[in-house]
Formats: sequence, structure tokens, C-alpha cells
Amino acid sequence: MTSSHVLSSLGLWRRGLGGDGRNIRGSLLLVILLAHGLGSVWSQSDQQPLCPEKCECSDTARTVKCVNKNLKEVPKNLPSYVKNLFITNNHINSLQEESFPEVLTNLSNLGLGNNQLQELGRNTFRNLPGLKYLDLSGNKLSYISDLSFRVGVDLSSPLQELNLRNSLYNESLIFILAGALQNRSLSNLQKLDLSGNSLMYLPPDIFSSLPSLKHLDLSNNSLVSLRPGIFTSLDSLEVLDLRHNALKNLRNGTFKDFSNHSGLSVFLGDNSWVCDCEIEPFLSWLKDTTVVKDSSSLLCTDPEIMRNVSLLSVKVSKLECSLYPNDNSLQTSYVFLGIVLALIGVIFLLVLYLNRKGIKKWIYNIRDACRDHMEGYHYRYEINADPRLTNLSTNSDV
Repeated sequence: MTSSHVLSSLGLWRRGLGGDGRNIRGSLLLVILLAHGLGSVWSQSDQQPLCPEKCECSDTARTVKCVNKNLKEVPKNLPSYVKNLFITNNHINSLQEESFPEVLTNLSNLGLGNNQLQELGRNTFRNLPGLKYLDLSGNKLSYISDLSFRVGVDLSSPLQELNLRNSLYNESLIFILAGALQNRSLSNLQKLDLSGNSLMYLPPDIFSSLPSLKHLDLSNNSLVSLRPGIFTSLDSLEVLDLRHNALKNLRNGTFKDFSNHSGLSVFLGDNSWVCDCEIEPFLSWLKDTTVVKDSSSLLCTDPEIMRNVSLLSVKVSKLECSLYPNDNSLQTSYVFLGIVLALIGVIFLLVLYLNRKGIKKWIYNIRDACRDHMEGYHYRYEINADPRLTNLSTNSDV
């Protein structure tokens, strides 16, 4: 019974009291109905799902927000109606299988960005069978299990969008992430964001188990080159963003992969294109293709005479082959190697200085041992050389 029914019953009861006493039985009946209505209201209020502490809940929007609450773990007792869950800007270092103990069938949008997250354990999202969008951006992931995204025993996951922007602790974590991407648990993934992770290299076949991928964002990294065939298995790819990297040239196999994808849009702006004779095949392809959507903004950065010249306006006849290419990355490597060797030398000298007394004593002991040994050899040599000393030694022995 609702509150409106209770109020109407009260009105009838008042009118009944205005009678001549013959309505007492009706009045008692109304009192009973009133008590039943109040009990129904209280029971409905008790059935309302509770909101976790430090969180804001909206049952109409089916949303729970736990933002900037200094949380150390995922809140417990989340309402079953939740569809959008945002746990951002907290201090959750690790996510494990027990982080989501309740089965949340309605949850489809999960935001876990900027939580200083370091570890993503196995079966973390097993109890989220309807999860379609996962945001892990702005974290410091140093470990990702191969089974992190598994839902159910068949390794499948309903996940369609995965945001890992600026989330890897360093560029070497791409090899660990490759294991999670290659175990066929993300066969439904349509959008993958790996931007802002300082990636210099992509492992072979890292995208081989993502047949549904349509949007791949690799912008704002440090990719120097692309392995031919790395995008071959992405038959559904529609958008590939490679802006703001360190690409100097694209080899034949790479841009042939682009041409084999119908409807593909590639973005290559803000890279370090070296306009020498080695870039000629790429220039010829670039002028004929419509795949690269920002081709008019591509500029040469080296050599100096070609700087800021549009790649589309470069004449092949003016390209030169440098006998001594200016490889700044190689020079940087040599400088770094020199610094490391110098540091090792300083540490070695410091160890020698701190142990100078022990080393000096050790050298003296070796010198005395060598001296005694040499004196023994010298004495035996003198005896063998003088027969008189030999007889004297024999008699003394007798």
C-alpha cells in the first residue's frame, strides 16, 4: 500500500467518526489498513540497496561514483543495479579476483583511472559478465596477468573498449601486456588505447588475437619503426592513430598492410620523417594512397636542407643518400654507454680505496710467500751445484 492509499483511508476514517457510532467497526478496519500500509512503506525502505561508504549512488542513473576518496581497495556491497561504476583518483595499488566478490551482471562501464594501480591479477573481472568499457588510464601497471581479462571458463570477455592510456610503468611492460592480448580472451574488443606509454617497440603478433578491433590508438609514444605484418590480422581495423611518435620511414611491408585494409584511416602526423633516398618508396605510395588522412601535414625533419618541407611536395630527384647518417639515437646510446662505464670505474676505484689497508696487507703476504718460496729454490740449487754441500747434506740426514 502506498502513502496515497494511506491518506485516503485516513480521510474515510475521519468521515466515519462524524457518524453516530455505527461506524466504529469501519473505523477499526481503517486502523488495521493504516497499520498495514505503514508496514509496507517501512519494508520497502528496508529493501532499498545501501550505498557504500564514501561513495555517491544514483539508482535512477544506475551509477556509483567513488572519486577522490583516498580508497585503498574496491568498495564492498555495491548495489546490484549499478551499470556505471567510477572509482578514480584513489590509491588502489592492486586488483585481484577477490576485488569484485559479488556478481554484478548489470555493470557495463568501469572506470579505474588514476589509482596508482600497479598489479592486475588473474580473473580480476570474472564476476563482471556484462563489462564492455574498462578505463585503466593514468596508472603505473608493472604486472598484468595473462588471465586478467578472463570472464568464465572459456576465456571469453564481453569487453569492447579498453583504455590503457599512460598506464604502463615503463615501455618494457608492453611484452607482459602482449601475453594478455594474445590469449584470445579479448576477441570482442573493438577499441584499444595504448597512447602515452613511451613505447619504442611492438612485439610480433601482439594484435594477432584481436579480430574485432576497429580503433587502435598508438599515438604519443616513441615508436621508431613498425614491423612489417604487425597489422595484418586486424581485418576489422578502421582507425589507426600513429601521431606523435618517432617514425622516420615506413618500409614496403608496412604500408602494403595498410593498403590491404579497405576503409582504413591512418594518421601519421608529428613524426620525425627523414627525407633521404631510403624514403623514396614510402613517398611514392603516400602520393597515390588515400589511406593516410593527414598526409598533407607530414613534414621532413632531416636533413637540414629539407626541414619543414611537405612530404607530398618532395621531388624524388632531390633526395640524397647520406654516407654518414646522423643517427642521434645511436649517438645517445654511445654517450649513455660511456657514462655507465665511467660510473663502474668510479665505483671500482672507490672500493679499492676503502679496502686499501686490507689490499696492502694481502700484497705483502703474497710478497713474503713468494720470497720464501724463491729462497727454498735457491738453497736447493746451491746444494745440487756443490758436491761438498751435497755430501754434507747426506751425512746430516744420516
